[in-house]
Amino acid sequence: MSDSRLGEAALFAFARHETFAPRFGWLHKAYMQVKREQGAFLAVDAPVLFGVGKNMVNAMRYWSRAFKLTREHSPTKKGEKGTQAKFSYPTWEARWLLDEDGADPYLEESGSLWLLHWWLVSSRPGAKSHAPAWYTAFHLAPFSRFTTADMTQVVTRHVNFSYDKSPEEASIVRDIECLTKMYARSAPEKAGSPGSYEDLLACPFRDLDLLTFVGTRGKPEWQFTSGHRTSLPARVLAYACLDYAAKFSRQANSISVARLANEPGSPGRAFRVLENEIVNALQKVAADHPQLNLTEAVGQRSLAFTADPFELAWEVLDEQYDFVTRRPGFPTREEWAAKFPKLAEAEQKELTTKATDATDAADTTEMLFAEETA
Repeated sequence: MSDSRLGEAALFAFARHETFAPRFGWLHKAYMQVKREQGAFLAVDAPVLFGVGKNMVNAMRYWSRAFKLTREHSPTKKGEKGTQAKFSYPTWEARWLLDEDGADPYLEESGSLWLLHWWLVSSRPGAKSHAPAWYTAFHLAPFSRFTTADMTQVVTRHVNFSYDKSPEEASIVRDIECLTKMYARSAPEKAGSPGSYEDLLACPFRDLDLLTFVGTRGKPEWQFTSGHRTSLPARVLAYACLDYAAKFSRQANSISVARLANEPGSPGRAFRVLENEIVNALQKVAADHPQLNLTEAVGQRSLAFTADPFELAWEVLDEQYDFVTRRPGFPTREEWAAKFPKLAEAEQKELTTKATDATDAADTTEMLFAEETA
């Protein structure tokens, strides 16, 4: 039976990270550069601007886009003279999180890493995932323990169902290897050992403890962890729940906790948390937000909201960071969109692209990088 869920949730983009998992400092540095100059990633002196090698510049560009901190679009209209290379435009979310007066520019709070993880593996119309291998691993894979070959097989199957072309298998393998390197330490380390610190410095997302190494050097295997997430703030989990609900309705409505915990694309699958943890988080947040309410009928618990869940999600998240949007001079979404009008054009382009189309160069990261780095 055909299964096109991946194509509906994620754009066609494979092995664009140059084998590098995201590192500390990369996202803030990338945001600050593209805020000043949207063609920074394409500049001849980009390695100097970013202070890394050329391959790492490409990785920083990919991760900025994959975390929904930038959108890419041509700086000129079709038919106009000038480059058709894609410039990077910082999103309002990037301004909110990473500016010097933003929520957490240096990602010092674990909640910010959980938030970025959600942005990486979540999808909604106009803001699909740019990491299909990651989306498949967290939302569509039928197992919790796997080898690289296991996960490669699952991703390949979903790719074949979902897109009108397929990447080379080696590209999918590189994605799975990058995913495991991003979330799991390569081998068990004693807490406080030099190796554990080096792991976190290389990639902060390992601190989320979403993936653990369970194999041997001869047969490497990994397993998704589950259970209580002590480092996941209730408001960040509630934000993800409301953000997910907004995918289906932008008006007062409700969504069952079972869906929030179990559906492909849901926070439960992204964070590997169970219904009870979601309920506990929502109860804490709802106590301070009268527009939210947990209800129960016929044994089924639901989150009810009396306003646009997308707006409510941001109210909850903003509160977690001491109300960033209320700080003097902080731009509204409309003001930020006026400053970077290409953001809206890029979103509209994504909205009008066929869900399973992998051939449009404007939306195919793999083709885009191949052309620009040749």
